[in-house]
Amino acid sequence: MYFNKIIPELSVRNLNNSLRFYKTIGFKIEYERPENKFIFLSMDEIQLMIQEISENDKWNIAPLSYPFGNGINFQLEVDNVELIYNNLLSNNYKITFEIEENWYRQDNKLLGNKEFLVQDPDGYLLRFSEDLGEREE
Repeated sequence: MYFNKIIPELSVRNLNNSLRFYKTIGFKIEYERPENKFIFLSMDEIQLMIQEISENDKWNIAPLSYPFGNGINFQLEVDNVELIYNNLLSNNYKITFEIEENWYRQDNKLLGNKEFLVQDPDGYLLRFSEDLGEREE
C-alpha cells in the first residue's frame, strides 16, 4: 500500500460515529487496530486516520474541546462534489457552507472550484472541492 507523505490523524470522541460519517462520504477502511480504536481510511488518493480519544493518549498534549481542529480546514479534492453533498444531506448531516463556485487567483490566472464545507461529528472542518479548471484573470 502506498502512503501519502502527509496523512492527518484525527482524534475523535466516538469511533463508530466518525466511521459512519466518513463512510457516508465514500471513505473505505484500509486497515484497523480495534485494540487501539484506530482506523486508517482512504477515498481515491485521500488518506485519513481516525482514533478514539483515550485517557492515556500520548498524542493529545492539551484538553480537546468541540469543535476540534479549530483554525484549520482540510480541502479534499474529489471528482463529484454534488454526490458527496447529497449523500451527507440524505443522511441528515448539517452542511456548514452550501455548494458554491469560487475562483482563486494564482499569479495571472484563476483556478476554479465547486466546493462546500461540512463539519465531521467532532467539528473538524472539511472542504470538499471539485476542480473547474483555470482561466485568465
